[in-house]
Amino acid sequence: MPTASAVLAQSGSSPWASPPLIILLVVVSLVVVVILVVLGNFFNLYIQALLSGARVRMVELIGMRLRKVDIRTVVYSRIRSVKAGLDISTSQLETHYLAGGRVPNVVSAIIAARAARIDLPWDTARAIDLAGRDILDAVQTSVNPKVIDCPAQSGPRPTIDAVAQDGIQLKAKARVTVRTNIRQLVGGATEETIIARVGQGIVSTIGSKISHKLVLENPDEISRKVLESGLDAGTAFEILSIDIADIDVGDNIGAKLQADQAEADKRRFQAEAEKRRALAVAQEQEYKAEIQKNRALVVLAEAEIPKAMSDAFRGGNFGIMDYYRMKNVMADTSMRSSIAGDTKGTGETG
Repeated sequence: MPTASAVLAQSGSSPWASPPLIILLVVVSLVVVVILVVLGNFFNLYIQALLSGARVRMVELIGMRLRKVDIRTVVYSRIRSVKAGLDISTSQLETHYLAGGRVPNVVSAIIAARAARIDLPWDTARAIDLAGRDILDAVQTSVNPKVIDCPAQSGPRPTIDAVAQDGIQLKAKARVTVRTNIRQLVGGATEETIIARVGQGIVSTIGSKISHKLVLENPDEISRKVLESGLDAGTAFEILSIDIADIDVGDNIGAKLQADQAEADKRRFQAEAEKRRALAVAQEQEYKAEIQKNRALVVLAEAEIPKAMSDAFRGGNFGIMDYYRMKNVMADTSMRSSIAGDTKGTGETG
């Protein structure tokens, strides 16, 4: 009985030369190559995480790649957190990355807070980072306090101007030392609020002094009173100290105000005097008009005299002799008046 090899030899063909088998081998080879390439992309990170004690499953690496997550960022952050003794899972890091957070920044902040013995949970750090705050800078400021110029160097005024009760203006500059209050970082007011509140406290303290000399003698009293006001309430900072860096004497605002008030009073009195003068002129014109009116009434009354005399003649109540006697009296009165006027004029001339 012939063997299989003999049969194949007689047929002149090999089983490996079958076309379906060749196609299958090519497909299998391509699949193997693809798997090796994929595994090669993740194998390095997988080994690094495994040897660092921060094991990341290969399925997780492939899933992150499919979800468009930066695998190196997540894996390196996972390794750093584990080496620092933190229990932050790969899923938490990936979730924060997909939410738009800065994963390395948050991990660095938590590690720095742990080293400084500051309580900073992952959820709090994640919320602060997603709120747009620089959590790493906040932790660094909490460890190493920062100094804020008041007023700000980029502000509209170079100094804080205040006026004491004696009217003298004082120009002050302050330096505020603050550290971050992690618990109030979300929703807390920023540096601008601290600067505004400190400026308000300095103005209020200087304004309560009777004399500017008292302020110049004890500038530290301003710092103490402003610091006791609790200006850091509701802010993301804790005020450690307020130091008056410089204080200068400005203008005599009280004297300027008094001069301006005197000028305003003068104008007001002038306006009132002008009002009274105009009223007097108006009254004078009214009196002149009244005189002219009375003169017109006198003329009208004198015009009635001839009519009355005529009526008296007609009625027999007034005779011709009465008329002549009246004329004589009038002539005599006129003569006396003229003599008296000449005598007066002569006496005045002499």
